[in-house]
Amino acid sequence: MTGNEIRQAYLDFFKDKGHLIMPSAPLIPQDDPSILWINAGMAPFKPYFDGRKTAPRNRIATSQKCIRTNDIENVGKTVRHHTFFEMLGNFSFGDYFKEEAISWAWEFVTEVLKLPEERLWITIYQNDDEAFQIWHNKIGLSEDRIIRMGKKDNFWEIGTGPCGPCSEIHYDRGEEYGTGDEDVIGGEGDRFLEIWNLVFTQYDKSEDGEYLPLPNKNIDTGMGLERVASILQDCESNYETDLLKPMIEYIAKDTGINYTRDEDTITAFRVIADHIRGITMAVFDGALPSNEGRGYVIRRILRRAVRYAGKLGYQEPFLYRMVPVVIDTLAAGYPELSVKEEHISRIVKAEEERFLQTLDQGLSIIQEMLGKLKASNQNTLSGKDAFKLYDTYGFPLDLTKDILEEADFSIDEDEFKKEMEKQRERARSAREDIGFSGIGNEILYSKLKKDLSGTNFVGYGDLKNEAEILAIIKDGKSVDRLQSGEKGEVILNQTPFYAESGGQIGDQGILRTAENIAEVFDTRKKAELIVHSVEVKKGVIKQGSSVETRVYADLRKATARNHSATHLLHKALKEVLGEHVNQSGSLVEANRLRFDFNHFSAMTAVELDGVEKKVNQVILENLRVETIETEIDKAREMGATALFGEKYGKNVRVVTMGDYSRELCGGTHIAWTAEIGSFKIISEGSVAAGIRRIEAVTGMEVINYVNKERELIAETASLLKTDRSRLLERVKALLNQQKELENEVKSMKDRLANLKVDDLLNNIQEINGISLLTAGLKGIDNEGLRKLSDQLNSRMGSGVIVLASDLGQKVIFVASVSEDLLSKGYHAGKLIGQVARIAGGGGGGRPDMAQAGGQKVEKIPEALAEAKKIIENK
Repeated sequence: MTGNEIRQAYLDFFKDKGHLIMPSAPLIPQDDPSILWINAGMAPFKPYFDGRKTAPRNRIATSQKCIRTNDIENVGKTVRHHTFFEMLGNFSFGDYFKEEAISWAWEFVTEVLKLPEERLWITIYQNDDEAFQIWHNKIGLSEDRIIRMGKKDNFWEIGTGPCGPCSEIHYDRGEEYGTGDEDVIGGEGDRFLEIWNLVFTQYDKSEDGEYLPLPNKNIDTGMGLERVASILQDCESNYETDLLKPMIEYIAKDTGINYTRDEDTITAFRVIADHIRGITMAVFDGALPSNEGRGYVIRRILRRAVRYAGKLGYQEPFLYRMVPVVIDTLAAGYPELSVKEEHISRIVKAEEERFLQTLDQGLSIIQEMLGKLKASNQNTLSGKDAFKLYDTYGFPLDLTKDILEEADFSIDEDEFKKEMEKQRERARSAREDIGFSGIGNEILYSKLKKDLSGTNFVGYGDLKNEAEILAIIKDGKSVDRLQSGEKGEVILNQTPFYAESGGQIGDQGILRTAENIAEVFDTRKKAELIVHSVEVKKGVIKQGSSVETRVYADLRKATARNHSATHLLHKALKEVLGEHVNQSGSLVEANRLRFDFNHFSAMTAVELDGVEKKVNQVILENLRVETIETEIDKAREMGATALFGEKYGKNVRVVTMGDYSRELCGGTHIAWTAEIGSFKIISEGSVAAGIRRIEAVTGMEVINYVNKERELIAETASLLKTDRSRLLERVKALLNQQKELENEVKSMKDRLANLKVDDLLNNIQEINGISLLTAGLKGIDNEGLRKLSDQLNSRMGSGVIVLASDLGQKVIFVASVSEDLLSKGYHAGKLIGQVARIAGGGGGGRPDMAQAGGQKVEKIPEALAEAKKIIENK
């Protein structure tokens, strides 16, 4: 049976047993912050198990996508560990229990999968006599095939709450898979495979450690699809099944390397095949590479795959080319994958390119550090050096650990942690030096919050009102007044001033009495109090006095235009770039807006134009902007977009713009979209890995921007001695002239290169019957060096070529081996790796052509001499 046939047979079987077949939940947990990933079949159903929600049916079956990364270092090195896998499961919520779960499991494995009964063994919890009687009396298994095991192996619990004994079905693959001490049921050997775990949730573990019977008993089972496929397809490992083999075959064809060449090669193939599956499925479900949380997991496994790809000779991005292979393999179970193929490929390629830039420099530095350790007979890298790699070159600690472990080195992690703490301390000191400590003030605000009744915000509907001054703060202390010319902070009983929140800046305006005026130049929240930063312009303001409050209406309106525009921009980005786009930050001021969002690459001119047009189209449609307050659950039912990472209370404010946009938002907005006037994007760029930023303007600021652009065009036309109508034509003429000059330079370089070929051919040495040509050159880039190698290769016919080029701060190497020498064991990739190591670098490639880099230009002669030694010793 194929993997797809096994999955379908399982679901069909339990559908016939009255189960509701539900689709796999997304890998990103919904409303469950306790886990990064869905890591088991039961994870999406936790609310049904603990009673928070009612299941749509008491019997459910699924094939659930899962990701586990707790033992990522074993993935690729064993036959069964994976980051991504599928878990087949059937569940009962207070319906059937042990007898049905056991009977159906046995029926499925023996009658549907047709596994021979004599190869099946059962484990149960040591005190579970009920399970024993069912297996022995009802199923008919002999006592010696039912093994009682302890709590560690056959009792499921996580802290307090629902728990219970379990029963596992194991398959004996035969003595040919091992007869050692570990090749026993429950051991770590490869002979006995656990294929299905039946969990009988019948207890509720209390805080006191007491196991109380549950009134409604549940069933939770899990069968690994990949593991079962390996048995039915008679494969030595999961990687040879049809669920993973297409990826293995792609790598073999692409590299020309035999999968079973050696253990290191097998590991590299498996790591890449597993990780690209996990990456593809995670990105499909909305995860993006980043430096934290699940985004970091994606980044880590992608980087691990890229590093192992380097061992196979890959020097350029290639994982993205495997995304279609993964999608084809999983299409039968997840046909919706193909819709996002291009999106997933683009994300993977962008992340590969970013990492390869870091990897090249980091590997060179690590090799240099290892060289020093070897020279001094040490095997532990200092925490300071590891921190330098992390802090200066962006090399993560876990990646450094992986590389060192492969070379049998370790890291002083305690010292690394101390260096990290020193950095945090430096950052704290820096914040205090520029006045951001504010610890004493926070204590004061917290005390004021307890003493005062708080401030009632009335600014959604009014921009002015009467208020009482509850407190005044100056230089971090409570005072009863502020004199003319003094600055301080004022807390009112009610206010129309919006305090900075959700990216929107605080309001500005005036506090006034008949004879006194204070200007409000900022409004913020501190300890949940609305605090007005003021400067007294005339007279004196006192605690307890009444004041007229007035917000600057023009600034509020301009800010509201920009805030409403961010909502339209958010929606337009989702429509143009994809639903993966989510806001990750914003700044809304009176004269501009800034919007940060997660996306994997720079936006194209076409994409930017599309977004800008969509926003302006909605502005012209003059949609009604409405706000309502409702409960958070109802807001979600309405389809309101919530910002990831934001904390919302029970009641929330929903801002709706026609049928186009609906978001949770506490900010201020215009009443109709036409009040925005117009919208213009002025820049788009990167602010962090996977995070893009758009800056834009609205209203009169668009006119100001267009006028400045027009002035710039006029000035440019004047410099190029033409008018604006002919500016493009003039620029094209200058570019054509530049291209002609570049072609002339290239032609001269080619003529010089041909002369150089003749000179270099005079340097051929005969070593053990092999023609070897080595040469050190200056100022020739990668492309030029490869072309020169090709020319020399065609003139030599048979031989080995190793060239090095001094580029000032670094050296690049190219090696080639003629076709007739490949069968004799000569390998350009291995050769160039050893040569480049002399110059403090590394690299590799195909058997016939490879390239590498290094940092020590002065070592070029020694490195080229190493090539000669390698040929002599072959």
